Amino acid sequence: MFMGEYQHNIDTKGRLIVPAKFREQLGEMFVITRGLDRCVFGYPMSEWKQVEEKLKTLPLTKKDARAFTRFFFSGATECELDKQGRINIPTPLIQYAQLEKECVVLGVSNRIEIWSKDIWGEYFSESEESFAEIAENLIDFDL
Repeated sequence: MFMGEYQHNIDTKGRLIVPAKFREQLGEMFVITRGLDRCVFGYPMSEWKQVEEKLKTLPLTKKDARAFTRFFFSGATECELDKQGRINIPTPLIQYAQLEKECVVLGVSNRIEIWSKDIWGEYFSESEESFAEIAENLIDFDL
């Protein structure tokens, strides 16, 4: 399980250090793709295969299902950690998530998320204000 929040810088070549606590769980090879809310999702291969299987069950006849599948898979790429524990994030994902120098890497259960520090700050502030309301709406999940 991934959890925690870490700040790292992305360099001009698109390389980002993956927090040491996440490296073993991710494995040598994992997948990153466009995430929701302008971030990048990262999945260990075992999780990616489960996500892929679930998305395969979406009905091809539904426009939203086709759009989401295209969005999700077209941004996907396999990543490999280098000797310094870095990954190279492709330019389209950097542009999508507006990653500049300062980034935030989050552990979110079965995946990691890579955010621009500024976008994460805005998102967190907005969500923090409605956290109690969000929790109340999810009460059926016994959190």
